This record gives sequence, structure tokens and C-alpha cells, in this order.
Amino acid sequence: MSSDLIHGACPHDCPDTCGIISEVENGRAVNFYADPNHPVTQGWLCAKVRPYLERVYHPDRLTHPLRRVGPKGGGQWARITWDEAIAEIAARWQAIRVESGAAAILPYSYSGTLGLVQMTVCNARLWNRLGASHLQRSICGAAAEFAVESTLGARHSPAYEDVAQSRLIILWGHNPASTAPHFMPALRRAQRAGAETIVIDPRRTLSAHGASLHLAPLPGTDGALALGLAHIIVQENRHDEAWLQANTVGWPQFKARLADYPPARVAQVTGLAESAIVDLARRYASARPGLIKIADGLNRHRNGGQTVRAVCALPAITGQYGAAGGGLAYSTSGYLRWDSEAVSHAADCPPAPRSVNMNRLGAALLGEINDPPIRSLYVYGANPAASAPNAGAIVAGLQRSDLFTVVHELFMTDTAAYADIVLPATSQLEHTDLHKAYGHTYLQYNRPAIAPLGESKSNWDVMRLLAQALGLDDPWLQQGADEVIEEVLTATANRLPALHGITLARLQEGRPLPLTLSPAAPFADLNFPTPSGKVELFSQSLADLGLDPLPGFVHDDDTAPAPDGCAEADALQLVSGAAHHFVSSSLANLESLLALEKSPFLEIHPLDAAARQIGQGDRVIVENRRGRCTLRAVVTGAVRPGVVVSPKGRWSRQGDGHNVNWTTSDALGDMAGQSTFHSNRVWVRSDSRQVPAPAEQQSMEDQHA
Repeated sequence: MSSDLIHGACPHDCPDTCGIISEVENGRAVNFYADPNHPVTQGWLCAKVRPYLERVYHPDRLTHPLRRVGPKGGGQWARITWDEAIAEIAARWQAIRVESGAAAILPYSYSGTLGLVQMTVCNARLWNRLGASHLQRSICGAAAEFAVESTLGARHSPAYEDVAQSRLIILWGHNPASTAPHFMPALRRAQRAGAETIVIDPRRTLSAHGASLHLAPLPGTDGALALGLAHIIVQENRHDEAWLQANTVGWPQFKARLADYPPARVAQVTGLAESAIVDLARRYASARPGLIKIADGLNRHRNGGQTVRAVCALPAITGQYGAAGGGLAYSTSGYLRWDSEAVSHAADCPPAPRSVNMNRLGAALLGEINDPPIRSLYVYGANPAASAPNAGAIVAGLQRSDLFTVVHELFMTDTAAYADIVLPATSQLEHTDLHKAYGHTYLQYNRPAIAPLGESKSNWDVMRLLAQALGLDDPWLQQGADEVIEEVLTATANRLPALHGITLARLQEGRPLPLTLSPAAPFADLNFPTPSGKVELFSQSLADLGLDPLPGFVHDDDTAPAPDGCAEADALQLVSGAAHHFVSSSLANLESLLALEKSPFLEIHPLDAAARQIGQGDRVIVENRRGRCTLRAVVTGAVRPGVVVSPKGRWSRQGDGHNVNWTTSDALGDMAGQSTFHSNRVWVRSDSRQVPAPAEQQSMEDQHA
């Protein structure tokens, strides 16, 4: 029997944005695999998405609209039609608009699906036209993005293949083996060519295997470490004075600040040995080209923006920006920004009445936003009850009897369980989209491989139905997905040479198309798109916002008091980084991936475990004043003393009704409204019950060695 091969793109929040192929027989996808001809994917997929058809055809897929008939969170539902669902949503929203104004309606979404149509345009058009509250989407990398752009002018990053030219690669607060896996072959090629790899992370991650050095500073002290490295490099005259004079703004002021960060002070702050700090500075200053690769873990602290600014300063100190294989690797997103007006049609819409920070969702639902209060919440591409900070407050807000909540989802998630109406969503194999990456510079078209299962509809198709029901007759609210892509692509190409020769028709042929970049290496022409045209060590734009204009360091303190019965001295710092098999909470309900990830766990150092009489496999209570969860103890030297690690992404129903985000703080960081997941003090104690499965008594690092 012949089959059709349908080309698409992985939609999940990962810099690799892989090319995928679905093999379809009689309307059913029977095979799903990597595009062997994709320059980055190169024929293999990560452990997360290899079983993607399990997600598509999962028996728990939502296939028709539902209306709640019992108490919120009670799990009682009645099937309704799409006409009934859309009519009810529109009627409730029209009443809210009359009584409180459209600002009382809040959309909540993030990166459950990436893509121009199903995410970017869906985040803008309907809500702008309706006059709903604007959602500040700052949960992931807002501070890092803001810091990099304030320093360098744009987020430009070297191609994976150019890493082969690096002589030293520092993975700083970044675990690409789990979160950017297609970078790893490039890293291994560089190592075989003689490059040294250093990992800086409080946890010995999978990416640390094969590294020549692993340093484990205390969480939230990376900014002090970066400034300490710069201090040593300058003190030992290993910096590039001529480059700094020619290509930076604020070097004299920054040089003066570095005097405050001698090795002794930095060692005290970071928990590292002075000798290790000095050794690292010398290694970095001596390696040309040297590449520092970061991701968003560094910025999820209260001092995250300044931490990234301090790290950005190091390639400037050594004159390595513009060198192939040198500088900073963070994101390629700055090479392609979609035309904002074509995306949003903001000129045809009323101004946004207010902005609500997504990290403060619980507080907003519970009264922090009250003029008017949020009366309706529409959630898509997100699962905040599992993935957002201070989850206990979010769940309390979702339980409000006067809050009308609609969730558009593939599954009955932790958030959907509290909805009034649940709408079934399509998977990536069932809708059209266009994808750009943030780890490479190829554009990819996603063609639907199968018809939508059951009555599921895409994000954009639901937006079109809602606009029609609300009487919003603007033609740009009724475009088909390909019409949206054509409009935005054309408008962007008119001002962006990087899109030269890229058309919708060419994209629909199924091949990934590269952007045309000049220069090919980031900042190779030493023209930085900052106001000064240089690296801005001193940023006037930050000064104008009342922020410190120079890279600096302030302590990353979670000041929440100890729970009753717990001593302040017993606090541990909890890092909730990425799971190896989930993308945040996406894919975290697939049986095959749950079997690999095993039961929810907490990694704890043997010294900390012994002090608390915690043994391997014990059930432990992890708590603070915000909330608690119960996890399985993994006693391991992969984490440093004073630090515990529990990866994010678990659905609360998979544990004791809570997950690690019941403990995380919804305080905002120093820049751009950033989340502060890793600024989290917890207290850990055994609840005296054992987990019987010995196979689970390993750290993730040991499982994947």
C-alpha cells in the first residue's frame, strides 16, 4: 500500500525546530520521523518527540467541546456542540464588555505550540480588536532577551556548524543535551577538533559528560562569577584594550566597577574556590575563539537580567565578538522579526487597556488586578496551573465562582480541570503553520498531515469563530492560515533582506529555507544595532528606565520566611530546570515518557540528606510558605550541597495533587517582568514512607549517562 509523506516542523519550545515527516496511509499517520535532509535535524529526533504519534492518537485526547456541570475542578462535564460553545463564550464576553469593559477579559497563552499562525498571530489579532487586557508574556526569557538587546542590540547567535571553530566552549547555566539536543553533535565535533568544554551549573547535568571541567556555583551567583572573571582578566592584562576602546561604550566606568569583584569576594559569594575562579578566567582569556553558550535558566532569578549583562561583557573584555566560533550563543531570534503591523493589525484596534504580567496570574485572579477585576480567562497553548509560578494561588483564582474560564487544549490538563468550557485543540499534524527557529535560521512550513481528530480545531480557527460570533467583521480576522502567512511574509520581506527569495510557494514544497545573513557570523562587521553602534557596557536606555546602566550584581534572595516548625538555617535552594523528556508540561502525560522520567523526584546531596535523615527513595515533603509537594528523594553527588533540584513539567495529578510550582515564587525579576522560578528557598523533610522501586533510585544524570 502506498503512503503519503507529509513534511512539517516540530512546534515545541526548543531552539532546534526540527524538520519532521509524517507517513500517512488512508488518512491515518502510521509513522513519524525526522527529516533526513534537514540541515540541523539530520535525520534524528529527541527523546521527547520521537513518540509523537502517541500524543496524536492518545485515548485521552479531547475530541469535542465540554461544559462544566459540577463544581469547579470536580471533573463533571457535559458534551456540547461547537455552536453552543461559541455562542455561550460570545454571550458571556459581550455581557462582560457591557458591564466591565473588555479589559476584564484576559487571554493567557505561551509556547504550547510555536508558529506564526497558531501562536504569534493568535496572541495578537483577536485580543487587540476586542480590547482585552494585554498579557505580558515574560515567563521564560524576558530578562535575558532584554539584557542581550540592551548590550548588543540584537539576539544574534552563531550557526551550530560554526561551533567547530571554537577552541573553548562554556555551557553556562545551560543543558543542551536536554534542551537543545541538536547542538550536541556540533559540540562533539568541536571537542574532537581539540576544543575544551566547561560547564557552569549547580547540577552536574547530562551536558557535563565529556566536559573537561564542571563548576557548581550557588544558584543566583553567576553574575558575581562573571564579574570576578572579568576582574582577573583585566588585572592580569589578558583583556583586549584596543578592541574595548574601539567597540564599546562605558568601558572606563565598567573597568572601575570590576575592582569590586576580587577573587576572594567572588569565592565567598559563589561558593567556589578562589583557585577555580582564577583558573577559569585564565582558560577563557587564553582560548581564541572562545564561545559562551547560555539559555534562559540564568535569567530566572531576581537578578537575572544583570547576570546576563555581566556574562555578555566577557566576550567584549576579550575582544571576541565578531569572531567565527567566538562571542555569545544565546538566540537567533533577532535575525527575523515578523512585521508587527501585519501580525497584529494594531493600527485598526483600540489601544490595549492594560497589561497583566503572566507570572502574577494567581495574584491577578485573586484581586491584584481590580479595575476592573478579571472576569474571564481564555487559556490556549499553556497550562499555568502546572507551569506557572505560585501554582497554589493560580488554582485558588481558577476556583472563583465568578470567573468564566475557557481552555482550548488537547488534553484535560491541570488548568482545563478548572474550566467552565473546554474546547478540543488540534495537534501539529492537524493544522497549518510557519515556523522560524531560535537556535538556527531556517524557515519551515508545516503542512497538515491528517484531518483534525474528532471535532478538534486549531487556535486560529477558533479565533475566527469567536470573532464572527462577537460581530467583529474585519477581514483580517477571517483569513485562512495560508493567507495569514502570505500577508506577514510579504510585509516582512519588503523590509528585511534576509527573506530574499523566500516565498510561501517555495516553503510549501517542504524544504527548509535558510535566511540570507550578512555577515554570516554574528557581528562580524563589528556593527552592533545599539543606539551607539557599539557594545553598550554602559546602557543609557537602562539608565532612562531607572536601572543600573552597568553590568552588576545584587544578591538573589528569596525572603519568604520559614514554614512553622522549620529553622531558617535548614533552608535549601531549589532549582526547577527542564526535564529531559518533557517540554515544560507538554508531553508530560505520555506513558512512554513518564516511564523514562519515572516518578516525580528531588535530587539532594548526601550531606543534606544525612542531616535530614533522608534515605534513597524516601518520600520527602518539599515546602515553604507558598506551598508544598511530595517527591521521591534521589540522593546524589550530582548536585552541590545546599541545593536541591526537581525538574519542572509534572502535572499535579501525577503526584499528590501538587507539583514543584506550588513552591515557586511569583516575584518579578530585575528586568522586563521576568519570572524568578529559581529564586526559591524550600525546606525538605522525610515523611517516613518509602518508594519501593529500586530502579528509580538514580539521578537523571545517572539514568542517561
